[in-house]
Amino acid sequence: MSPLQGITESFGAAIHALKSTHLTDGVINRSKRMMLDTLGVGLIGTKTSVFNKALLYSQSFQSKERSSIWGKSEVTLPPHYAAFVNGIAVHSMDFDDTWHPATHPSGAVLPAVLALAEALPRKLSGLDLLLAFNVGIEVQGRLLRFSREAHNIPERFHPPSVVGVMGSAAASAKLLGLSPLQCSHALAVAASSAGAPLANTATQTKPFHIGNATRRGLEAAQLVQMGVKGNPEILDMDSGFGIYYRDYAPTKMPDFAEGSFNWTLEKQDVAFKRIPAHLGMHWVADAALAVRAKMEAVRDFEPSDIISIRLIVPPSKYINCPLPTSQHQARHSFQFNACSALLDNKLTVESFKKTQINREALKELLSKVKVETPANNKPSFEKMYSEVELTTNDGQRFAAKCSTFYGHWRKPLSHEDLLQKFRSNASVVLTSEGVEGVIDVIGNIENIQDCESLFSYLKMAKIMANINPSPLPDIIVEPRNPTQVYPNSLEIVKY
Repeated sequence: MSPLQGITESFGAAIHALKSTHLTDGVINRSKRMMLDTLGVGLIGTKTSVFNKALLYSQSFQSKERSSIWGKSEVTLPPHYAAFVNGIAVHSMDFDDTWHPATHPSGAVLPAVLALAEALPRKLSGLDLLLAFNVGIEVQGRLLRFSREAHNIPERFHPPSVVGVMGSAAASAKLLGLSPLQCSHALAVAASSAGAPLANTATQTKPFHIGNATRRGLEAAQLVQMGVKGNPEILDMDSGFGIYYRDYAPTKMPDFAEGSFNWTLEKQDVAFKRIPAHLGMHWVADAALAVRAKMEAVRDFEPSDIISIRLIVPPSKYINCPLPTSQHQARHSFQFNACSALLDNKLTVESFKKTQINREALKELLSKVKVETPANNKPSFEKMYSEVELTTNDGQRFAAKCSTFYGHWRKPLSHEDLLQKFRSNASVVLTSEGVEGVIDVIGNIENIQDCESLFSYLKMAKIMANINPSPLPDIIVEPRNPTQVYPNSLEIVKY
């Protein structure tokens, strides 16, 4: 690397120069888990209202190039719109993976990679997909480390709308074979489509943050391929990518030449969700289930006996929703997830339906909640914790604390549990052949010579899926036996 080379230039050079031989076993294994989980939550996400609205809108656009919609055997769209609606599906239930520093890394990249790969005239191998996907993940990881502020739960914007679009552009540029300078321009063009305010997070618009990121990044790379240019120093400037962070301190991509490459994903794994809600909800749900178990060890659990519920959580305005009225608000409410877990002794996909949200028994529990945000509870997915304390009408108190839930990068899901989650999600939409086919292809993707089989399996929709959709599965989170390995963790999903 030339000592005069700029930061954006170093990113463009790396995006262009990285090869499949740079992929390590650790990165391959972690990224395969991310890809499988993302496809699963995207498939079940095609059953949501917001997905169907986005699909109806996108079907009015036409082009010669066509890419498939996951779980829709007869529906194709222009690649950037296929990426758009598949990305929305991935985040439609807030069920997708989460990273540290905070973002949803896979949903912004995988839909673009698959849509573009399917539309390209040349055949692509599994290693081609793996490399492009990891380039997109790596760019996000590097950009997130340009700011200390980014390590916390966000305050102003939704992170995947900022770093995700850059990751999508990088991955798409890699698949398109753009030159180093073109890769820099792709980042510059994508930066002008970045950003989404947190005010929309607990609404139907939040899934569009992922859909827009994956679509706009793909479009940026395609526009640059056609000759469009942006500022080739976009990452170097406070008035460029630096506008998103108050403490912006960018650094160059390391000079790796033909040697090894230090992937961010090698050092920092992702968290996989077992309930379809904001990641912070996993801590409070765990603690709520544990405190109910403590209460039931000495007395019957009677909601009417509870006179107060104390939640100790990190400060974050957009996940503090005392009385949610929609599923999107419920997915971002410490209060709802704690009380729903207490009331039902489980959390399921059904928990977030309007009929469940509007239950009088739940509203009664919600009215007893008080939230505390002590200074030592940092708003960071790496450092946060949650405590739930119940006080009963006879003065008894029951409390439990969760510092790490099962599925967090400190307690990663086992391979068997990840497969279980995927099968349950994907089987809502795909035939058994499609489900097992996707598992087989992703599990062996580094050895696949032609990825056409993956696209075929993703289109193996159940015959009645578009006519009489089956109900969403009962994705249940239950407390573990306190003597087991993870005393403060949630039970893995059961279907």
